[in-house]
Amino acid sequence: MKTACTATPTSKSPAKADARFGRRRLLGRLAAGLGLLGRLAAGLGLFGTLTSACASLPRQPDAVPTLILLSFDGWRWDYTDRAEVPHLRALAARGVRSEGLVPAFPSKTFPNHYTIVTGRYPAAHGIIANNMWDDAIGERFTMSADTAKDPRWWGGEPLWATAERQGRPAASMFWPGSDVEIGGRRPSDWRPYDHEFPNEQRVAQVLTWLARPEAERPAFITLYFSDVDSAGHTFGPDHAETLAAAASLDVHLGDLIRGIDRLGLTSRTNVIVVSDHGMIFLDDYVDLATVRVVDWSPVLHIAPLDGDVEALYRKLHGRHPALAVYRRGDLPARLRFSGHPRIQPIIALADDGWAIMTRERFNQNPADPRLSGGDHGYEGRHRSMHGLFVAAGPAFREGARVPAFESVHLYELMCSLIGVAPARNDGDPSITRRFLR
Repeated sequence: MKTACTATPTSKSPAKADARFGRRRLLGRLAAGLGLLGRLAAGLGLFGTLTSACASLPRQPDAVPTLILLSFDGWRWDYTDRAEVPHLRALAARGVRSEGLVPAFPSKTFPNHYTIVTGRYPAAHGIIANNMWDDAIGERFTMSADTAKDPRWWGGEPLWATAERQGRPAASMFWPGSDVEIGGRRPSDWRPYDHEFPNEQRVAQVLTWLARPEAERPAFITLYFSDVDSAGHTFGPDHAETLAAAASLDVHLGDLIRGIDRLGLTSRTNVIVVSDHGMIFLDDYVDLATVRVVDWSPVLHIAPLDGDVEALYRKLHGRHPALAVYRRGDLPARLRFSGHPRIQPIIALADDGWAIMTRERFNQNPADPRLSGGDHGYEGRHRSMHGLFVAAGPAFREGARVPAFESVHLYELMCSLIGVAPARNDGDPSITRRFLR
């Protein structure tokens, strides 16, 4: 999520708002009618019978805390100890912190942010890369392209859709997929992604949503920041500029926490903070005019234009010690990356710290910060790919430190926090149950 879209005002679904208002008005009339009937029944000695009948009526769910899911994109697991982030440390001290958050493969922005909110692995929800090709759709998907708004790319059910489907409003201050009508639903409030939208205003918008009357307050809110990811790509994970970006975002986290407290909602709000995640010259081995490269580095998605997959495999397999090359059907089971038609016939994985590119591109700009800075997309088993998980609020244990776990398990946890039944997913609720009081 690095390319800005045109900023538009926060969108609101009038139909959903009208429907909720109509439901509240109907329930109010029903309650008034039952109260009158109850007084009449009491006078007739029938109160016990009426109470039993009312007990069988469906009732509105009890009030549950709001959940805020906040992403510091590109925040590596160790930044919390190395950067000046007192507000994040304080949040961890009153809640739960993991030793790391293990990303799904590939550890890229769109696949992993969507895995977090669906509980599905990328090969199941279909967002298998930041850049994709689908023969059935016949178009290329990129993070900033109009094609990314086409619901056909987006499988699974994101948590905002799960919540809305069960009568709980949701709101999104940026998240991959939140501006797409997935399964016929968007959050009640959402914004198309705008990289230039100020961080202060992102926090202010979330606090505005929280300030609504309880019946209108979102049960689930997402909030996204890209500063650490951008700095990490440009300067690398160990550079002072990257740690300074982390410290800057911690200030905004502090503003959010203080705002929640001013609204008197600290005891009613759960906050989860997460993050998503040498040189190999491809043209030394393959004539690029004969292939379609869908995504480059560090996971290469490539297809032969002549359809000869075996010939392309032989040209790449074993040619570089830092490049593992697989046919689509031979990818290691540990990756959970099989069965989706968007996975290209040949997938190649660079070792941690290596990038895949062309000699022409390198010679044109050898100082490209993407070559000397940091990158992600590698296998989640590499410790350098582990992200952030900190959570605090009325549902969570206090001062708990837990082992690293896979991000795919977060969806089940978040569904339980806002009191909705989860859609089909790949997570295991027993993994995160130990985080709770």
